[in-house]
Amino acid sequence: MKKKTTDTEEKGKHKYFDIHPPVFWPSTILLFTFIIITVTFEDSMDKVFTTVQTAISNNLGWFLIISVNIYLFFMLYIAFGKYGNIRLGGKTAVPEFSKTSWFAMLFSAGMGIGILFWSVAEPIYHFTEPVLGSPNTTEAARQAMLITFLHWGFHPWAIYALVGMSLAFFAFNKNMPLAIRSVFYPLLGKRVYGKWGDAIDVLAVLATLFGLATSLGFGVQQINSGLHHLFGMPFNIYFQIILMAVVTSAASISVISGLDHGVKKLSEINMRLGMLLLVFVLVAGPTLFIFETYIQNIGAYLNDFFRISFWAEGYTRSDWQNSWTIFYWAWWISWSPFVGMFIARISRGRTLREFVLSVLLFPALLTFLWLTAFGGSAIFFETNQTGLISEAVKGNVAVSIYELLKNLPMGTVANFFAVLLVFSFFVTSSDSGSLVVDTFTSGGKLTSPVTQRLFWAVMEGVVAAVLLFGGGLGALQTASITTGLPFSIILLLMAWSLKKGLAKEYESEQLREKNQERENYLQLIKDLVENSNKIKRKSATEAEKSKNEEKR
Repeated sequence: MKKKTTDTEEKGKHKYFDIHPPVFWPSTILLFTFIIITVTFEDSMDKVFTTVQTAISNNLGWFLIISVNIYLFFMLYIAFGKYGNIRLGGKTAVPEFSKTSWFAMLFSAGMGIGILFWSVAEPIYHFTEPVLGSPNTTEAARQAMLITFLHWGFHPWAIYALVGMSLAFFAFNKNMPLAIRSVFYPLLGKRVYGKWGDAIDVLAVLATLFGLATSLGFGVQQINSGLHHLFGMPFNIYFQIILMAVVTSAASISVISGLDHGVKKLSEINMRLGMLLLVFVLVAGPTLFIFETYIQNIGAYLNDFFRISFWAEGYTRSDWQNSWTIFYWAWWISWSPFVGMFIARISRGRTLREFVLSVLLFPALLTFLWLTAFGGSAIFFETNQTGLISEAVKGNVAVSIYELLKNLPMGTVANFFAVLLVFSFFVTSSDSGSLVVDTFTSGGKLTSPVTQRLFWAVMEGVVAAVLLFGGGLGALQTASITTGLPFSIILLLMAWSLKKGLAKEYESEQLREKNQERENYLQLIKDLVENSNKIKRKSATEAEKSKNEEKR
C-alpha cells in the first residue's frame, strides 16, 4: 500500500525549489547559453547585436506598428462593449487593494526606471534632432513632445492591459494556473498542459527577463551617472556591474518579503518620492509653461493620434524609427508578461471596464504630466540658454535628468532624491519581476520557496550585466526587439483567445441571469397564488362567521 504524503513532507520535499521542469530547465539552459556566448565572444557581440536589431527593425517594423494598434483598439472594444461588466474573480469578488495602492503598483511596475531615464533625454533628442523640420524651433518642440507622448501613452498601457486582463480572467474566473499558457485554453484545449503550453511559457520567461534586463541596464547607468555627478564616483562598466550586484541584493531582500509587504511598500514609497520630485519640478521649474504645454500636448496627441500611431516611414525610408518607435513597441511587448502578470495578481475584483479605463487613463495622464514637467522644462531651458542640456545628454544620455535638476533651486538636493528614486524603482522592477518569472517557471504557483525567488532575482541582474558588458545600450535595445517580435504574435493570438473566453463567460452569465429571472418570476407567481388563496380563505372564514352570527 502506497504511503500518503503529508503537507509537512510535501513542504520539506520542495524546501529550496518547487519548479515546473518543462519550463524551468529550458529557460535556465537558454539563459546560461546566452550568458556564456556573450562573455566568451565579447568583442564580436556588439556587431552581432547591431546587425540583428537592424534586420528586424527594417523588415518587420511595420508588423509591430499594426500589432500595437490592434491591442489598443481591442482593449477599448472590451471596455465599451457588452463584456465590460464582467468582474475578474466573479460577481461577488472584492478588490484586494485600495485604488491608491493599486494605482501606485500599476505605475511603479509599468514605467518605473524607463520614465526616469528617458523623460528628459527623449524630448531633448527630438527637439535638437527632429525627424522632420528644423531643430531648436517651436515646431520642433511641439513635435518632440508629440512623439514622446506616442511612445509613453495609451499604446504601452494597452499592451499591459491585454496581458493582465487575460491572465486575471483565466486564473480568477476559470480557476486555471496563473500562467501565460492558461490564456490559450480556448484555442488549444488540453494541449496547453503539454509541449505547446511549455513553449509559450518559456518564451514568456525569456521575453520578461530580457525586457527587465533592458530596464535594469538603463537604471544602473542612471544610478552610476547620478553618483558620478554628485560624488565624483567612477563612471564605467565595472562600477555599473558592482552597482548591479548591490541593487540585486536589495531586491532580493524585498523578494523574500513577498508581494503584500516588500513590493507593495516599495511601490508606495516610489509613488511618494516620485510625486515629491514631480511637485518640486512643477513649483521650482517654469510652472506656467508646464501647465499650459501639458494641456496643449494632450490636445496635440489626441488630434494627431491616428496619423502618428500608424506612421511607418513608408515614404521617407529613414532609419529613425528603428531606434525609437520600433524599439519602444518591442520593449513594451517584451515587458508585457512581467507587467501583465503583476497587474493580474493585484486586480481581482475589478470589472473589465474599470480595469481597462484605470490601466489606460490614470497611468497615461500621470506619465504625460511627468514628461511635460521634465521634458518640457528641459526644452524650456534649452530654448532660453542654448546648449545647456543637449550637449551633456549627447555625451551620456543617462545624465539627462541630473542636468535638468541642477538648473533648479536646491538642484543638488533634488539630484540626490532622483538617485534614490531610480534606486527604489530599480529594486521594485527587479523584485516584482522575480516574483513573476518565478510564477511562470513553477507552473503558475503564487507561493514558492525563497531560494527559488532569489535565483531569479540574481538571474535578472546577471543578464542585465552581461548585456551591458557585451554591447551597452545597443545590446539592451536588441534584447528587447529580438524577444518582443515573436511575443507580439503571441499577444495577437492571446486577444483572439480572450475574446472566445469572454464570449462564453458572457453567454453563461446571461443564461444565469435568465434562469434567475425565471426563478424570480415563478416565485412571484407562487407568492401571488398563495396570497390569493389566503385572501379567499380569509373571505370564506369571514363569510362563515357572518352566517353564524345571523343564525344567532
